[in-house]
Amino acid sequence: MKKMIKKIAILCAKILYSFFKLFPIQNKITMISRQSNKETLDFKLLREKIEKNDKNKKVVVLCHKLEGGINAKFTEKMRYGIHMLSQMYNIATSKVVILDSYCILISILKHKKKLKVIQMWHSMGTMKKFGYQILNMEEGSKKEVATLMKMHKNYDYVFASSMAYAKQLAEGFGCTLDKIRIFSLPRVDLLTSEEYKKMIVEKIEEKYPVTAKKKNILYCPTFRKDERRLKEEIYKMIKEVDFNKYNLIIKLHPLSRIEINSQEVIFDKEFSSMDMLFIADYVISDYSCIIYEASILKIPLFFLAFDLQEYINKRGLTIDYKKELPGIVSKDAKKIIEAINSDKYNIEEVEQFRKKYVTNIKDCTEKILEFVDKIMKE
Repeated sequence: MKKMIKKIAILCAKILYSFFKLFPIQNKITMISRQSNKETLDFKLLREKIEKNDKNKKVVVLCHKLEGGINAKFTEKMRYGIHMLSQMYNIATSKVVILDSYCILISILKHKKKLKVIQMWHSMGTMKKFGYQILNMEEGSKKEVATLMKMHKNYDYVFASSMAYAKQLAEGFGCTLDKIRIFSLPRVDLLTSEEYKKMIVEKIEEKYPVTAKKKNILYCPTFRKDERRLKEEIYKMIKEVDFNKYNLIIKLHPLSRIEINSQEVIFDKEFSSMDMLFIADYVISDYSCIIYEASILKIPLFFLAFDLQEYINKRGLTIDYKKELPGIVSKDAKKIIEAINSDKYNIEEVEQFRKKYVTNIKDCTEKILEFVDKIMKE
């Protein structure tokens, strides 16, 4: 029954879209995201650069988060359905569409031949398997649903920060390698900006004055559907930290529901994980792609992988975890904190890791816009 309803919905979308396609194409770039209900950082940087460089180009940014995804509540699906009408019009009248996540309409509809679609995935690199790599796995989509929804189809180009993971990226999107183009995300321009760093550090230190007085350990774990074990491990870590010497800043995934009750810990919900990197002396993570941003800033990295085998079984990883990561990997929070206390670290390993997985860290936004300008003229 559900499959039949989806088929009818897709047919209705195709019929509606055929009318929107009657509108003329404009000199327009449309950016679409399901990552947030507000303009994402990378889209903001792109839009501002375009508006500054070329007043003749129109930019439309459409950001709407479908809470619950395929299992969203009926009311949320209705709200998103109304939002999709705006997507239809703007897709049909644009020369270029830039995505940072899966877009239903881009995948299921037949578009004008002149439209170019760029998938500029929201993650700096790839560590976790996704998309077509994890069909029918516990954290993946059902193959039947992916086929029906034509998941990640109709992309003309897919951006990657490095050829080192281009094959894995192509596998996840179910596309050929010839669609991969090497461009780092616009946010890299902020990560390498001393002016931006100064501004953010001042804001963080104003909010948390203690961050200027002690060394800062930043913990950024990836999201897990079952967070009970993660919460236990966080409290284990808290017990091991010497708060006379360090601050422990915990930045959880936006979808996380964990609350930390500790007077000693900075449990921040105001700043982004990326911004918190500017005050971090050490970063502890696991399977989160925040490590690529951290590597650009040459911050010592540590990996608390307390559920490594379980995570591999449920999701899978695209790299040789223990061999490739530039830092100690341990299941034990105590060993991680001991490694930080030892203050023995080869930062060159982080630099080599960055060079392999993020090959360009200069003028990233400008280079993307040069490419977009080129394909708009084709």
